[in-house]
Amino acid sequence: MAITFELKRYVVFSILLLGILYTAVLLHVGFRQSYFENGTPTSEPDSTILKENATLVFLARNSELKGVISSMRGLESRFNHRYRYPWVFLNDEEFTNEFKGSVLLETDAPVHFGLIPKEHWDQPAWIDEEKAQKSRQRLKEQNIIYGDSASYRNMCRFNSGYFFHHPLLQQFRYYWRVEPDVKYFCDMNYDPFQFMKGRNQTYGFTIALYETPQTVTTLWDTVREFMIKYPQYIANDNALDFISSDGGKTYNMCHFWSNFEIADMDFWRSEAYQTFFQFLDLKGGFYYERWGDAPVHSIAAALLLPKRNIHYFQDIGYQHSIYQHCPSSEESMGNSCSCHRWNSFDHHKQSCLPLYKNMKSNNKIIP
Repeated sequence: MAITFELKRYVVFSILLLGILYTAVLLHVGFRQSYFENGTPTSEPDSTILKENATLVFLARNSELKGVISSMRGLESRFNHRYRYPWVFLNDEEFTNEFKGSVLLETDAPVHFGLIPKEHWDQPAWIDEEKAQKSRQRLKEQNIIYGDSASYRNMCRFNSGYFFHHPLLQQFRYYWRVEPDVKYFCDMNYDPFQFMKGRNQTYGFTIALYETPQTVTTLWDTVREFMIKYPQYIANDNALDFISSDGGKTYNMCHFWSNFEIADMDFWRSEAYQTFFQFLDLKGGFYYERWGDAPVHSIAAALLLPKRNIHYFQDIGYQHSIYQHCPSSEESMGNSCSCHRWNSFDHHKQSCLPLYKNMKSNNKIIP
């Protein structure tokens, strides 16, 4: 009897030990990293759900891990747990094992980690650093956010002209941009990527607001030069009325807030946009001023696309920093939204949404 009892206890102990070891292997960063980076999720998505050629793109630092996890949990809970679209994380430094391991525990979707090439991130050698430094100091003295940050300028230039060229993104057409510490207020009961493709949409946004004028003092002059030199790229029935209130003479500072973007990378890779970006880049405004990717993307979309190809995702509840968008329709509010529509930035005097709506309802063709 004693031998039998000891044998049973040994068997139970062995099973428990094997279970612990198996769990440890599954959670080990190296195992999960190789397993997910090969593109194989732990369980297959619902075979009845059709997916587009799309990805969730996250530019992040190792130090932003807490905010990254918060954003991931929100988007996975509200949307991606059903579709398992792959995540692509990019950094100008190598991601730590802690970062990778923590991220991999948050999703069953494929996850890829990429290092940004220095030639896509660093300030170009042809930039006059003395001139750039004076610009940073001037904006700092004016209390402009990120006014004295060289790395912020690198990021804006990268997001404007290079992220879609990264090797990890070459296989994808559509992307959803995600940033640390953002919130998604509503369940998404449809696939925005399928919507974009099915409706032939190119650029999607949730919040539109005014840019800080001191950061883009010569941007519009440069854009006007481009329009004169390359009229063949300017779309008929474009969205000029959104970004200019006087027929193109001046820039009214309106832009789509690019920390939320759902867009078609084929547009950024197109001849028209590549020519546009290179023309702007050679002026040095990313460093001699503080041109952001938001006004650059917005102006490009407004001029190079027919306005029918730009979409306002009014049904996606979203918050970044102090600004939020909450759906206004009863139908959207039924999607378990955790926000109040009257807190939406749409009603703020700094919102450019009224101009966008007026532009969409205006059918005149602007050459």
